[in-house]
Amino acid sequence: MIRATKVVAGGAWSGTADETVVLEFDERHRRRMVMTSVRGLEFLLDLPEALMLRGGDALELEDGRRVEVVAAPEALVEVKSGAPDAFARLAWHLGNRHLPTQILPKALRIRRDHVIEDMLRGLGAKLVPIEAPFDPEGGAYASATAETASPNHDSHAHHDHHHHDHHHGHSHKHDH
Repeated sequence: MIRATKVVAGGAWSGTADETVVLEFDERHRRRMVMTSVRGLEFLLDLPEALMLRGGDALELEDGRRVEVVAAPEALVEVKSGAPDAFARLAWHLGNRHLPTQILPKALRIRRDHVIEDMLRGLGAKLVPIEAPFDPEGGAYASATAETASPNHDSHAHHDHHHHDHHHGHSHKHDH
């Protein structure tokens, strides 16, 4: 089986891809797995470390062909607020819960979650359910992406970030 052993960041390659693979957000954080392109090409993603693949990245096959990564549409909710301070407050609450969040100029996007949606409504947010590709921020402890990874770059993809329950309403310190 042919292998994809290199990721070229979106914008760092030109031309037309030979193949396309469509992946949801959770499917785009990988190191090694068999993938099938839209046209049926099976290949093994075989990277030295797990990377967060982004829409527009290209997977380079051993024979030089490129497979473009396309972010699949997912069930999301767009979070909006009229006032900048209220918008910042909504962003803080999402970040405090360590939720993957896509930041847009006038909205935030998160995956559908009725509990979080109820909380956001209670904070005065306007919510709009949508189907769209999901490309959240990586964050301070994010795994490597094609832009940050290189053969000589010591990424912190192995960083052990402990997820734990928080008792909200007080400050807490992370010693990571």
